[in-house]
Amino acid sequence: MRILHTVEYYAPSVGGAQEVVRQISERLAQRGHQVTVATTAHPARTDKFINGVRVVEFDVSGNAVRGFQGEISRYQQFLLEGDFDVMMNYAAQQWAMDLVFPVLERIPYRKVMIPCGFSGLYDPAYRDYYAQMPEVMRGYDHLVFHADDYRDTNFARENGIEHFSIIPNGASEIEFERDDQTFRGRYGISEDVPLLLTIGSHTATKGHQLCLEAFSRIDSERAVLVIIGNIPDGRTHRQAFVRQLLDEARRLRAGRVIKMSVRAVLGGTFPGCLPDDRVRSWVINIKERGRKRVILLDLPRKDVVAALQAADLFIFGSNVEYSPLVLYEAVAARTPFISLACGNAAEIAAWTGGGLIAPTVQKEKGYVDGDPDKFARLISDLLQDKRKRKLLATTGFRSWRERFTWEKIVDRYESLYKSLLEHA
Repeated sequence: MRILHTVEYYAPSVGGAQEVVRQISERLAQRGHQVTVATTAHPARTDKFINGVRVVEFDVSGNAVRGFQGEISRYQQFLLEGDFDVMMNYAAQQWAMDLVFPVLERIPYRKVMIPCGFSGLYDPAYRDYYAQMPEVMRGYDHLVFHADDYRDTNFARENGIEHFSIIPNGASEIEFERDDQTFRGRYGISEDVPLLLTIGSHTATKGHQLCLEAFSRIDSERAVLVIIGNIPDGRTHRQAFVRQLLDEARRLRAGRVIKMSVRAVLGGTFPGCLPDDRVRSWVINIKERGRKRVILLDLPRKDVVAALQAADLFIFGSNVEYSPLVLYEAVAARTPFISLACGNAAEIAAWTGGGLIAPTVQKEKGYVDGDPDKFARLISDLLQDKRKRKLLATTGFRSWRERFTWEKIVDRYESLYKSLLEHA
């Protein structure tokens, strides 16, 4: 098959959408299909073929609500003239999908839409956008949702749209078949110290504040919280983030911080990198009474996997998600998780049997939040219950191997694409 995938950002850019499309694209290419990804130009993308996938870049930005800038006509002409059998557009509210809508009826090959949650559904600025969405969705040959009970899937059902499938996300069996036991040693964390981990970009919506507050209240004098995520672009933003984190640490312990040391790598081409691009992490250690520590990192992917495998518990306090990959990755690493009911986290907990959902407060515009005391109590209880942690870890890992490896998930995409062509 000749397959086109469109997504706003793609490798070497890092993020959830990038990873999903990369996994699907590369694995379909390995099976002999001709796969092309249309995406935003990236200064570090020097090769137009990445692991067998052809990447076509466009200098475009924006969406249908904020407006578009750049090579709009070139992109739409590329879609209309492309020699493809099937196209998949990934994630609404960004140019790579929104610019398809005006030419959708004129595209001659089969078309698949993966909305990715409709994050702006409750935002008044997107009222007109979503008023037109049912008709747009009917113009696609098929839709794919990653959640069975979330706003995009429910939106489709409420509007009488039935031509869709539920295909979940997953984690890579290639990455997690390796057992890397070096993480604790590299950061001075002994085997008998509880290691909590959370992963997410260092922004206000990924729940780092909730995790910090809960961690400060757990019933454990010797514990480490590791927060892994990419640092916001720009030197000024990075310095501001350092100040924000230190202010938060001081606030949490209100004068009880005995010693605080900061080592931040602020130079280089990419956030968190030295000019030679060899050092890709920065660490802030907050050493408090009781030897409790917080370690903040920006790491290469292989070290993120090692951290997941080393952790006793993965905690996730994100305020807004769709289908968080990190929860699938936690169960693949045999690490039980505790998460707010963000996105379809509750479904992932039920599907895998690998985690628990903390009490969650629903906020406006689809955001969620949690109570630090209740979050801390759930963490403390699970840390003290080794048998339950082992049960969650074993059940989650088994479910992942049976249903949620990328290899099994890509089987479903390949079958879907083939069936669309058979019924063309």
